Amino acid sequence: MLTPAQLSRIDPAHLPRHIAVITDGNGRWAKRRRLPRVMGHRAGAKAVEELVSNCRQLEIEALTLYSFSSENWNRPQIEIEALMALLDEHLVKEIDRMERENIRFNTIGCIQALPELVQEKIASAKDRTRKNNGMVLTLALSYGAREEIVEAARRLALRVQAREVRVEEINEQLFAGSLDTADLPDPDLLIRTSGELRISNFLLWQVAYTEFYFTDVLWPDFGGQHLLDALLSYQQRQRRFGFTPEQLDCGD
Repeated sequence: MLTPAQLSRIDPAHLPRHIAVITDGNGRWAKRRRLPRVMGHRAGAKAVEELVSNCRQLEIEALTLYSFSSENWNRPQIEIEALMALLDEHLVKEIDRMERENIRFNTIGCIQALPELVQEKIASAKDRTRKNNGMVLTLALSYGAREEIVEAARRLALRVQAREVRVEEINEQLFAGSLDTADLPDPDLLIRTSGELRISNFLLWQVAYTEFYFTDVLWPDFGGQHLLDALLSYQQRQRRFGFTPEQLDCGD
């Protein structure tokens, strides 16, 4: 949890509604310690727990974590199996806390590609937390933004084919409503750890006006102070959305 001293540095009136995080660096964290990669993922899971607690403390509306990309299926099978087992374990462990802390669990991505037992745990977690409204915790699993966009286009094409929608009615709002994130606000802040300066096929449509924050910290080492640094950086920026600074200053 963030300390009172840390909280005092944050302007509560200018916090992001939605924070998205690319949780990168678990493997390198383990390698530097001469540990198996799975130990890095296990340490990364603990960092997720801390981040969820901190965001809930700050009353962040939505938190989305890039947990397993569609490209991650190319990793060694033994690592994939360890990641799926860890996900299964994490869901069982965290469900009580999500209920207790009023967190609604959500996923985006091709969940059907995951092992059946993991799918069952996901469905159970969603069902048990469906009425919670304190924060939406979304895990991007077997997720790729290009695939998401293509699937949204297919959905709209089928609606046009069924004469539910006319081609000339398709606009940004209708398209966004066909994405996996239709019930979420676009991210205000995207954090990527481990020093990489790319977004790796994550939320390509949704981050059009998102503020980016990159840090060299490996994900398992990402704690409350690092979140504070990201939030302070975010609060120093002026989000103009095409307006001039003068227009924003005068409220015009």
